Amino acid sequence: MLEKKDIAYEKAILIGIITKNQDEEKLNEFLDELAFLTYTAGGEVVKRFTQKMDVPNSKTFIGTGKMEDVKAYVEQHDIGTVVFDDELSPAQQRNIERILKAKIIDRTNLILDIFAQRAQTSYARTQVELAQYQYLLPRLTGLWTHLERQRGGIGMRGPGETEIETDRRIVRDRISLLKKKLLTIDKQMATQRGNRGKLVRVALVGYTNVGKSTLMNVIAKSKVFAENKLFATLDTTVRKVVIGNLPFLLSDTVGFIRKLPTQLVESFKSTLDEVREADLLLHVVDISHPQFEDHIESVNGILKEIESMGKPTIMVFNKIDAYQHETIDEDDLTTERTPAHYTLEEWKQTWMSRIGDNALFISAINKQNMETFRKRVYKEVREIHVTRFPYNNFLYPEFVEEEE
Repeated sequence: MLEKKDIAYEKAILIGIITKNQDEEKLNEFLDELAFLTYTAGGEVVKRFTQKMDVPNSKTFIGTGKMEDVKAYVEQHDIGTVVFDDELSPAQQRNIERILKAKIIDRTNLILDIFAQRAQTSYARTQVELAQYQYLLPRLTGLWTHLERQRGGIGMRGPGETEIETDRRIVRDRISLLKKKLLTIDKQMATQRGNRGKLVRVALVGYTNVGKSTLMNVIAKSKVFAENKLFATLDTTVRKVVIGNLPFLLSDTVGFIRKLPTQLVESFKSTLDEVREADLLLHVVDISHPQFEDHIESVNGILKEIESMGKPTIMVFNKIDAYQHETIDEDDLTTERTPAHYTLEEWKQTWMSRIGDNALFISAINKQNMETFRKRVYKEVREIHVTRFPYNNFLYPEFVEEEE
């Protein structure tokens, strides 16, 4: 019989700065997300430190006085991990480690760690390993022990290499090897995609933790792993789906996030090929999240980066069951009304009204408005299919909802 194990969460503190490009409200949003990332990775956030600065300190990211406060707190409460909201330079990381004598992690490193935990297939693990080595290369220090023995033999005699040079060479060799391995897998995956025939391809895209996998499970009646944590899905899952009598391919892709590490965008380019080659995008949005408009902007930015911005897109506003708007008391004459006070009906009258019938409001987990969703997807897929195969027009009549 398996013993029940309690997960031991590492005690962590978060550090972020307020700059002219990032006000206090925006920083708090990022720190909330960073706290969720830390929890997903296995950490428990016990305190946050913030500082107002024009630019980050080139040596220690935050000012000397604030660093003393952090050091005192770390020593007093036995903190093992300090997480910074922005990417640290190799020099900053070394300097901070020397002062705090604790594990120093930045947002990029934290996301890479979660990806490493979540990677299931050989392909995903290879992509994550490549991103980790690319992140690690400039951060190697002379404190390392050898990763393996130095090269010897003909042409290798002489003064030899210093330990740090040997480590750098080994990491570069590993990066080169992983890139070759990914190229081989990319060719295999391109062949697989080519073998799928001319079926219409639909891709679920969106911010991390918006419910893409839950929606996939409902539409495709499949068992894709879904969990209320960031980056639950790393490997692209493709399922054949039939709505009415019309078949198409539906793929669930990795979620996006603000400040996504460039190393990950690079190494996951081929995973994002599913998005690039899709005929229709279902952009899933968690409308219950206070910053869902920022999330849409972030996803659109990455779609632009991978040249997939102009594709036919249906906006799917998910989690309407969890949406709650703020209210103002009748006798409150001072509180200004903001978008946070909008009801769902009021949101539909804003910029969303310009999207027309390309804006759908559903709850995947409670299966609310799924009939409307299926009808809309059927109509769009049918148009793409009939354009591709005009002689198949008579095969697919107007949509009739199937029995659950």
